[in-house]
Amino acid sequence: MELDKNKFSLAASAVMGVWYVICATLVALAPDLAMKLFSYMVHLVNLEAGLVGWPEAIYGFVEVIVLTYITAYVFAWLHNRFMKTA
Repeated sequence: MELDKNKFSLAASAVMGVWYVICATLVALAPDLAMKLFSYMVHLVNLEAGLVGWPEAIYGFVEVIVLTYITAYVFAWLHNRFMKTA
Protein backbone atom coordinates (compact mmCIF):
# COMPACT_ATOMS: atom_id res chain seq x y z
CA MET A 1 0.00 0.00 0.00
CA GLU A 2 1.37 3.39 -0.95
CA LEU A 3 1.18 6.23 1.56
CA ASP A 4 -0.79 9.32 0.68
CA LYS A 5 2.07 11.83 0.56
CA ASN A 6 -0.10 14.81 1.48
CA LYS A 7 -1.79 13.08 4.43
CA PHE A 8 1.54 11.72 5.69
CA SER A 9 3.13 15.18 5.42
CA LEU A 10 0.17 16.71 7.24
CA ALA A 11 0.56 14.17 10.06
CA ALA A 12 4.31 14.85 10.25
CA SER A 13 3.78 18.61 10.35
CA ALA A 14 1.14 18.32 13.07
CA VAL A 15 3.35 16.15 15.28
CA MET A 16 6.41 18.37 14.85
CA GLY A 17 4.29 21.46 15.52
CA VAL A 18 3.15 19.95 18.82
CA TRP A 19 6.76 19.10 19.75
CA TYR A 20 7.77 22.68 18.93
CA VAL A 21 5.12 24.09 21.27
CA ILE A 22 6.11 21.65 24.03
CA CYS A 23 9.78 22.55 23.59
CA ALA A 24 9.16 26.31 23.54
CA THR A 25 6.95 26.04 26.64
CA LEU A 26 9.57 24.00 28.50
CA VAL A 27 12.31 26.49 27.60
CA ALA A 28 10.12 29.40 28.74
CA LEU A 29 9.01 27.81 32.02
CA ALA A 30 12.10 25.84 33.02
CA PRO A 31 15.15 26.92 31.01
CA ASP A 32 17.67 25.06 33.18
CA LEU A 33 15.75 21.79 32.94
CA ALA A 34 15.28 22.27 29.19
CA MET A 35 19.00 22.83 28.70
CA LYS A 36 19.84 19.73 30.71
CA LEU A 37 17.33 17.50 28.86
CA PHE A 38 18.27 18.78 25.41
CA SER A 39 21.99 18.53 26.09
CA TYR A 40 21.46 14.85 27.02
CA MET A 41 19.52 14.25 23.84
CA VAL A 42 22.06 15.75 21.46
CA HIS A 43 25.14 14.92 23.58
CA LEU A 44 26.35 18.49 23.44
CA VAL A 45 29.36 19.89 25.17
CA ASN A 46 28.42 21.33 28.55
CA LEU A 47 30.31 24.60 28.57
CA GLU A 48 30.53 24.59 32.35
CA ALA A 49 31.60 21.01 33.01
CA GLY A 50 33.26 19.78 29.81
CA LEU A 51 32.07 16.84 27.75
CA VAL A 52 28.92 14.97 28.67
CA GLY A 53 29.74 11.69 30.41
CA TRP A 54 28.38 8.17 30.00
CA PRO A 55 25.36 8.53 32.31
CA GLU A 56 24.20 11.58 30.37
CA ALA A 57 24.79 9.79 27.06
CA ILE A 58 22.63 6.90 28.28
CA TYR A 59 19.91 9.32 29.47
CA GLY A 60 19.99 10.96 26.05
CA PHE A 61 19.75 7.60 24.28
CA VAL A 62 16.70 6.64 26.35
CA GLU A 63 15.18 10.08 25.80
CA VAL A 64 15.58 9.81 22.02
CA ILE A 65 14.09 6.29 21.97
CA VAL A 66 11.04 7.38 24.02
CA LEU A 67 10.49 10.57 22.00
CA THR A 68 10.86 8.68 18.72
CA TYR A 69 8.33 6.07 19.84
CA ILE A 70 5.82 8.75 20.88
CA THR A 71 6.39 10.71 17.68
CA ALA A 72 6.00 7.66 15.42
CA TYR A 73 2.89 6.50 17.30
CA VAL A 74 1.17 9.88 17.04
CA PHE A 75 2.35 10.18 13.42
CA ALA A 76 0.71 6.85 12.54
CA TRP A 77 -2.44 7.67 14.49
CA LEU A 78 -2.83 11.04 12.77
CA HIS A 79 -2.01 9.60 9.37
CA ASN A 80 -4.71 6.97 9.80
CA ARG A 81 -7.22 9.63 10.90
CA PHE A 82 -6.37 11.80 7.90
CA MET A 83 -6.73 8.79 5.58
CA LYS A 84 -10.26 8.18 6.91
CA THR A 85 -11.24 11.74 5.95
CA ALA A 86 -10.07 11.29 2.35
